[in-house]
Amino acid sequence: MADAAVEFLLENLKQLLLYNATLILDVKDQVEYLYNDLSLFKAFLKDSTEKRSQHGVLKELVKQIRNVVYEAEDAVDTFVAHAAVHKARKPIEKAFHIFDYPAKLRSVAREIELIRAKVKDIYEHKKFGFEVIQVGDGSDRGTKEKKPPVVEEDNVVGFDDEAETVIKLLTGGSDELEVISIVGMPGLGKTTLAKMIYRDPKIEFEFYSRAWVYVSQDYSRKEVFLNILGNFTQLTDDMYKMNDEKLAKELYRVLEKGKYFIVMDDVWSEEAWNDLKIAFPKNNKRSRILITSRIRRVARHANPNAEPHYLRFLTHDESWRLLQRKALGSENCPDELVRDGRHIANECQGLPLAIVVIGGILLEKGTDWWEQVAKSVDAYIALDQEKRVDNFIALSYNHLPYHLKACFIYFGMFPEDFEIPVWKLVRLWIAEGFIQQHQEMSLEDIGEEYLEDLVNRNLVMVGKFRSNGKIKTCRIHDMLHEFCKKEAAEENFFQEIKRFDQGSYVSSNPALERYRRLSIHSRVLNYISSKPVGPRVRSFLCFSAEETILPAEHISSIPGAFKLLRVLDARSIIFTRFPTDVTQLVHLRYVVLSSNFKILPLAISCLWNLQTLLVQTSSRTLDIKADIWKMIQLRHIKTNASTALPRPLSKSRKSKDDILMIGSLQTLSTISPESCTEDVFARAPNLKILGIRGQLAKLLENKNGSMLFDSLGKLSHLENLKLLNDVFPRPPSEGKLTSLPQMYKFPPKLKKLTLSDTLLDWKDMSTLGMLENLEILKLKDNAFQGDWWQPEDGGFRALRVLHIGRTNLVHWNASANHFPRLRHLFLKHCSNLASLPLGFADILSLQLIDLYCTTESAAASARRIQETKMQVPGNESTRGTGFKLSIYPPDQ
Repeated sequence: MADAAVEFLLENLKQLLLYNATLILDVKDQVEYLYNDLSLFKAFLKDSTEKRSQHGVLKELVKQIRNVVYEAEDAVDTFVAHAAVHKARKPIEKAFHIFDYPAKLRSVAREIELIRAKVKDIYEHKKFGFEVIQVGDGSDRGTKEKKPPVVEEDNVVGFDDEAETVIKLLTGGSDELEVISIVGMPGLGKTTLAKMIYRDPKIEFEFYSRAWVYVSQDYSRKEVFLNILGNFTQLTDDMYKMNDEKLAKELYRVLEKGKYFIVMDDVWSEEAWNDLKIAFPKNNKRSRILITSRIRRVARHANPNAEPHYLRFLTHDESWRLLQRKALGSENCPDELVRDGRHIANECQGLPLAIVVIGGILLEKGTDWWEQVAKSVDAYIALDQEKRVDNFIALSYNHLPYHLKACFIYFGMFPEDFEIPVWKLVRLWIAEGFIQQHQEMSLEDIGEEYLEDLVNRNLVMVGKFRSNGKIKTCRIHDMLHEFCKKEAAEENFFQEIKRFDQGSYVSSNPALERYRRLSIHSRVLNYISSKPVGPRVRSFLCFSAEETILPAEHISSIPGAFKLLRVLDARSIIFTRFPTDVTQLVHLRYVVLSSNFKILPLAISCLWNLQTLLVQTSSRTLDIKADIWKMIQLRHIKTNASTALPRPLSKSRKSKDDILMIGSLQTLSTISPESCTEDVFARAPNLKILGIRGQLAKLLENKNGSMLFDSLGKLSHLENLKLLNDVFPRPPSEGKLTSLPQMYKFPPKLKKLTLSDTLLDWKDMSTLGMLENLEILKLKDNAFQGDWWQPEDGGFRALRVLHIGRTNLVHWNASANHFPRLRHLFLKHCSNLASLPLGFADILSLQLIDLYCTTESAAASARRIQETKMQVPGNESTRGTGFKLSIYPPDQ
């Protein structure tokens, strides 16, 4: 990943020279020279990105560049960390280290001079490399026209008959629990077919209670049970604390009540099935389990009485149709491309994954590249099927522009079949330095564009979409995941640690010292207890499904072992107290911590590189003592507690430097109402997401002719606002809001609003109805109360999603005029509601009504809405599968 390494180091050096030059004052000249020297490599690496796999000289050159860049990065980062510690020392401590610091200065100066000599040597001897890349056509230079995201079809080419066969197996048979299996080699489309079946209207009608779970080779039994259970009931804190045996019993209890359908995707072994099957009751209610596996014996073991369904390869014609869809967006190919296109499709040997990956190249490169890609495909004809797909993936990877390569390989860091939240992925990319500022776009928007690009290239699969149509979660195919891990190993990009065995581990492992990142999947305490050392490690990510309480004697182990960390994701590690040594890791950009602490200390202010801070605490309150207003890189603060922020300096005390620091923060959630002051929001004018938790009545108290809520109206970029009323230990009824502020006091660009426990009267909905940009309204439990709701005409003109949680509402009188653009309606625990407004049948945009634990009469009215929508002439856009009704429990 030389490309990303150079980009990041240059930006790092630039930030260092601009904002923290005092730390490197004695070696500033050497750092500036190094910056200029390394800049020479940037264009070379960008232009050579597609040629490296074809020319050994180029590949070796890039490897040399990567190594020397890593050396430079290590030298500078180590010195900066040392200098920061020295600067923080008290005068008496500095006197004690009087000879240590100058010696370190001289050492770093010598290192930088040696590195500069290596840079010049590589640059002067890379003439042939330049000659090679100048032959290229420069297709990736300049700005490309942005393509619309590719939407995956529900009905994949060639799978209609396969789906019909499996659906008959699932809906037929006896009343006993039956296990049906789909078996096929990697890349043949087992998961795609299973998804097609899972979403089929016949299956949805036959099995209301359904769940989908990825098992994969390295599954967590507890995580599998939790994932399934979450589809049938609301997960509680007690459930998360259960061990896997208790969870299995709880899941068994929930499932035995009725008929269920569960898809278990990617089961690898008989042991895995034996491990999980105890949670599935044989209740004689025609329940079914669908397994996908690449191993025949697993399917036969799960059901010895039935032969598994063997997934076939695509025919030549089906392969050609699929390639056209993926490469052109339709089955309408220009005549001049047909010959090359059919050749490419045929050489993929009927394997959908190969066709999809090659289609991604053709979609991105355009029609001029079809002949060249056809010649590339020829090179893999003699290989066996699995090796051929691996090479097709390599072909697609080699065609990626330089800025996407590190982003794609990073997917290998996550566990196999892991549903990756997009917000997490993008913020990690930013912290790792894979995304650089471009024009006026934010780093987060650029990151989402990068992800869409990878989706368009068919390298990344979308898991879930957000209400606004953006990608919420994503994952990659198993074979692509394996490719990422192989490529990462060659680059020393990351090391994966799973099934850690302390007995066979050597703490001074030389392999560990080469890797820049650690991905820990299990037994994290065993690993930390082994006293690892990683002088070059920049990222420590823990994906363990089990929460691990870190004993006091190990709290300093992570910062002690990995002093140059940029990323510390310790979500599943519970610290018994705040790890103060973390505040010495001055390179940190992304931090996730879990504990029970109530205070974030002042020393966090030392983390001047910090961009994202996430804190999960068992405390209901959190007090940030750090001067976050001095942390110029800080973009996102997210906690689960009511968080008190430090007050900024008064205007009279602001310096010019303070003014330059304004504007980085985009997320503040959840903060206390008392922190919602004008001077706080003046320091965060670009906020996009704001969460407020606590006694919300304090926001509406009138003091000297104004209220704290008034300051929210000045947040001109705010799009997402959460108002969570929390008056614990008092009951919510004692914290009831008497009214909402007037409409003009809300942020002008507000698109999403969430309310909880506010106990407002339904007449106050008229205020929310006037918010002209409001697209998503989530009324969580007890947000509104009262038995009657009559919306006012002219409101909610932009509303697309309406979620109503627990409430005592009985009568709701509304029509299409009140919600003209509504798409999705969710009602949960509306246990008094007599009926849904039948006028909703006239809302042409309405696609989904989801009822969870409502009344029988409300469910009956929803069915009448469905029947009416399907009968209205000219309503084809929402007829049939265009409108979906979901009712739980299903037998109402």
